[in-house]
Amino acid sequence: MAPEIDIKRLAGNGDTTEHRLRRFLLYVAGFVWAGSIVELLLAEHTGDWVQYVPFVVSVLGVAAATAVLRLPGRRSFRFLRVASWIAIAASIVGGYKHLAANYELEAEVNASASISTHLWDAFFGASPLLAPGILALAAVLALAAIWRIGPVESVGAED
Repeated sequence: MAPEIDIKRLAGNGDTTEHRLRRFLLYVAGFVWAGSIVELLLAEHTGDWVQYVPFVVSVLGVAAATAVLRLPGRRSFRFLRVASWIAIAASIVGGYKHLAANYELEAEVNASASISTHLWDAFFGASPLLAPGILALAAVLALAAIWRIGPVESVGAED
């Protein structure tokens, strides 16, 4: 059973190390998602509609982390969990899309090479494979912040 934690203090000035750590994780996750938006804009990640997915996911993540910090409760926790799992899924799909784009380019440039050579070279191509992983990193930090937070029934205002 999860330990009982006063979740109202997650948004306020909790005096325990655990409360401060949970808030810290939420702030870091929010800033990582916000920083991702800036990085995507600077990288001009706006070619087609698929490239806008990380923008939407990042905005969703910032909104969810802010909701938990401002008004912790059942709905905001659920919102953060859903947003985090969407971010993880988008991160996996984004990693695949980057790998596929690199593979396609390698196959076009060096058509006579073997499939394994194309695949190996695709890991080092122009589209960075770890870039989509930043969304998953923020999601894991956010999920860790509310992991085993205890009963939400004590909030009242948001139920």
